[in-house]
Amino acid sequence: MNSVVSTNSVVSTNSPAYGVQDPVLSLMLEKGMITEDEADKVQAEVNARLTNMAAAMAAEYAPAQSHWLMSTNIKDMELYGDMRVRFEDREATDPGGFKNPNPGKHGPKTLPPGSIDLQRLRYALRFGVRGDAYDDFYFGFRLETGSNPRSPFVTAGTSTSGTPYYGPFGKSTSGVDVGQLYIGWKPESWFDTTLGKIPNPLYTTPMVWSPSINPEGAAEHLKWDVGPATFFANFGQFLYADTNPNSTTPGYFNLLSTDDGTGSLPFLIAYQGGVDYHFIKQVDLKVAPALYTYTAFNYGHSPKNNTSGYTPDFSGIYVGQGSTNGLLGIPAYYNLNNANGGSPGFDGFFANQTGINNLMVLEIPLELNFSLGKVDLQLFGDYAQNLEGAQRATAAYDASRSTYFSTINPGIIPIKSAQTHDIHAYQFGLDVSSPGARGLVYGTTAIRHSWEIKTYWQHVEQYSLDPNLLDLDFFEGVENLQGVYVACAYAFTGNVIGTFRFGHAYRINSKLGTGGSGLDIPQMNPINDYELFQFDLTYKF
Repeated sequence: MNSVVSTNSVVSTNSPAYGVQDPVLSLMLEKGMITEDEADKVQAEVNARLTNMAAAMAAEYAPAQSHWLMSTNIKDMELYGDMRVRFEDREATDPGGFKNPNPGKHGPKTLPPGSIDLQRLRYALRFGVRGDAYDDFYFGFRLETGSNPRSPFVTAGTSTSGTPYYGPFGKSTSGVDVGQLYIGWKPESWFDTTLGKIPNPLYTTPMVWSPSINPEGAAEHLKWDVGPATFFANFGQFLYADTNPNSTTPGYFNLLSTDDGTGSLPFLIAYQGGVDYHFIKQVDLKVAPALYTYTAFNYGHSPKNNTSGYTPDFSGIYVGQGSTNGLLGIPAYYNLNNANGGSPGFDGFFANQTGINNLMVLEIPLELNFSLGKVDLQLFGDYAQNLEGAQRATAAYDASRSTYFSTINPGIIPIKSAQTHDIHAYQFGLDVSSPGARGLVYGTTAIRHSWEIKTYWQHVEQYSLDPNLLDLDFFEGVENLQGVYVACAYAFTGNVIGTFRFGHAYRINSKLGTGGSGLDIPQMNPINDYELFQFDLTYKF
């Protein structure tokens, strides 16, 4: 009789009882001492006892298991984010030539060009959750360092002093804030809407919108395919400021209301329509004109006789002129060095640099993409014009000649005439990358050993754009500057990215300041020359 013998069993190949594994039962079965049914029954009892014993031992000695339970209403969910460390060097130079009010004590009658060199070690964290729920809803939220809506970066060492004093390596400026929080609904493949603090829904460039800004309000998206073309439309209703309250009876204080005590919430309204046309698989063109309008806001009293309303806020008249030639007649050149023997007291925003009066911006971004096998190539550009720019320039001119700045609070550089032609902005550039790596410079993608080089020329005139939306890096979040930007990025792994950026810009119109509300070098306006170096190391997850 032939048989198969192993370390665990002896089973007759002529017997159907292949479930018998115990060698004693197998031998008794071969000798005819028991039947096959009896052998199978006994073997089943032995297996059951062994299974129960193993389970009991596993429960006693195995470590406790943890579980992340997810709501049954959630279809899928993703954790994502990045950590970044950065060294940067910013240098700004003013035009000089400002009159020194105290030449005998503080130097020459006319001041030479002054400069500010800002070297910092910075870091940023962004951590978020996004996903899809059932019934066509989706959601997301993201936490990030930095309270500035135009940057998540925190500067190392800024929390090492103050009152109370905590010593070095403090944490008081390293708080975490809500960067995004939104709920969306997509009932059809061609339509969805989002509400909350949302990722920017518009196709745009850093010339007009800082990539870090997440507007608050509502947005609607439409998309449909027609042959080789994909048509799309984006609409946004973004709350610009909370007036709180919106109306009052006479006598009650309401900073942002009109003179009769009534007001309305200021909104930025965006309308965009575009097309992404695929000529062939390797070539496509995308263009999407957008129009930005602003709901009515209180812009102060008569500009020529205004005695208030030019301090920084959204409801006042945009001045844009600089105060480098002095706060209260004392040059910022000396204020920064505390040469007057007291506290400099310089807040950087002597005149209104943030007003949104007379803004109706038309933007036309576009890109032409080529896939060339070993590299991806992109030609891109952006053009914008403030359709109410002439009125904005005239209001700024009247403000610079108002009683407020001529007698009550002198110090800004006056405008000799309204610069009504400074209402345009444009950008054009080139992007070259390894296949699929476009976006590596901004950290939106990462493929092991991929690379990207991006460069562009940018020109932003004084009254062309909303100064509160400009990117803080290129160039310092201010207007009336033009210059070149270059960035190179390399992915060491699928998560770790090294990036180098360089920017150089200079003033466009020497008659004007460089209006804007950048917080990195707020002390200087106008900036005559500007340079930026940045080195980033990013871990993406």
